[in-house]
Amino acid sequence: QLQLVDSGGGLVQAGGSLRLSCAASGRTFSTYTMTWFRRAPGKEREFVAVIDNSGTISRYKDSVKGRFTISRDNAKNTVYLQMNSLKPDDTAVYYCAANSYYKLGGPHDYWGLGTQVTVSS
Repeated sequence: QLQLVDSGGGLVQAGGSLRLSCAASGRTFSTYTMTWFRRAPGKEREFVAVIDNSGTISRYKDSVKGRFTISRDNAKNTVYLQMNSLKPDDTAVYYCAANSYYKLGGPHDYWGLGTQVTVSS
């Protein structure tokens, strides 16, 4: 069992930065692939970034490449999403998710409750 708590969202002006955190409970965090998703108002949930259990492999949605960085600290049971050069289109609720094997998007084993990110123009 893994419980995920997302945090770090807020209101920021376009061009600004935020760092999201996802703290996990459970001793097996280091075995899980971690993913960030987001859901914008009126839109479907979409994949943002993924990192494998060791932190070696990461992938990003095309529109965030070069602006967002996913990382993890297995000693702290935490995954991060550093978001720079934010745009109004990045406005969404951001969710972290954990899966027992590496995958891009789709259903995951565990989900956080989400944290709101609002980017003003």
